[in-house]
Amino acid sequence: PDCAGIDHADFTPDGRTAVFTCEFAGRVAVVDVAEHRLLRMIDMPHRNTTMGPQDIKLAPDGSVFYIADSDQNGVWVLDGAATKVVREIPTGMGAHGLYLSRDATKLYVTNRHEGSVSVLDAYTGAPLAKWAIPGGGSPDMGNVTADGTQLWLSGRNDRSVYALSTADGHLIRKIGVGSGPHGL
Repeated sequence: PDCAGIDHADFTPDGRTAVFTCEFAGRVAVVDVAEHRLLRMIDMPHRNTTMGPQDIKLAPDGSVFYIADSDQNGVWVLDGAATKVVREIPTGMGAHGLYLSRDATKLYVTNRHEGSVSVLDAYTGAPLAKWAIPGGGSPDMGNVTADGTQLWLSGRNDRSVYALSTADGHLIRKIGVGSGPHGL
């Protein structure tokens, strides 16, 4: 009941615990999967409750969870045991979706309100690059192709889908799809 706007979730490496984002409560819910029991609520250092914590991804080594927070314009970093927020990584206006590269070395963060994608080191969170979509855009949800060469994203407010090269972020193609695409 304290997790308004349950949005996305990810699991600890052992699969016993899940962390759910609470978009309209500015927090996450940590749940024991086997017992179906709430273990704890963790407030973000700044509780954004309009478009707060949205997507969540566990780092490839299980050391931390990355949590996109649109109103914070960046990513919160939660320790791998899901007990506390350890830091914040500014990425861009409207940080929304999180996607790992197929080789698990990079984390792509969609910045919906500024039309860009931030590229972070998936293990350290260090910023590596920022790709702007030519002419603007609103990159939202998507994923990486099976061969890892492209990042496909819905353009939520742009009536489009974008295909970006994961080599350098250039726009391969913008495809018109109609109103409000949200995920792929």
